Amino acid sequence: MLIEILAAGAAPQNKFGFMEALQTGGFISYATVSILGIMSFGSFFILFSKWFEQGKIMRQGREIRASFWRAATLKEGAAKLEKNSAWRQLVDDGLAAEEQHGKMTDAMEAHDWLHGTLARSEASINARLASGLPFLATVGATAPFIGLFGTVVGIYRALIAIGLAGSASIDKVAGPVGEALIMTALGLLVAVPAVLAYNYLQSRNKRIAEQLQGFATDVLANINSKGAVKPAVAAAPAAKAAPAKPAAAPAKP
Repeated sequence: MLIEILAAGAAPQNKFGFMEALQTGGFISYATVSILGIMSFGSFFILFSKWFEQGKIMRQGREIRASFWRAATLKEGAAKLEKNSAWRQLVDDGLAAEEQHGKMTDAMEAHDWLHGTLARSEASINARLASGLPFLATVGATAPFIGLFGTVVGIYRALIAIGLAGSASIDKVAGPVGEALIMTALGLLVAVPAVLAYNYLQSRNKRIAEQLQGFATDVLANINSKGAVKPAVAAAPAAKAAPAKPAAAPAKP
């Protein structure tokens, strides 16, 4: 008797939840959700990894503006930069091109060689920064359609249920229609962050590319002028002078 009373007072089980909708859809629903899940994980992984990489390059750029051009030569300045950094790569490639440009018999050819070397170095850095962004663009463009595929399948199942039952009762179509709506929502939930991340990372890449181009121009000018041309840098903050000690009082006779 007690068991019957407790069973009667228990809340009814929800037969139209997320897992129930997946079970109704079967293999197609599970495959669609799995693909969207992989796309979502990959999008957020690329977003955070590229964001940290870009932040590191921007931080190094601020440090360069503060200290790099205070060095007497490019080699001394390059020794202060972090190894395997984008800025160190530009300087090292420029110095390597300077060592090789002596083989050029024409001064114009030497300038073109230096300019081309730095341009190739910039291009390789920009290509490395842009890696992964095509995946974000692909996710943003295709995720809604993958969700739409699940929507079409869900609607198709709802129509089959209506045909078998002979009536469009809510208990027959709620599961397939719920599955269709869930797939639509998941497709948008995956696509929108991917598009936002793509545009955000692209804008940061453009700012970094502008900074790299300006730095490469300064390096080229410094090499061609034998170190005479350097960008203006702010003066180093002067150390505060220690307060003067009060003069000792004269001794009394």
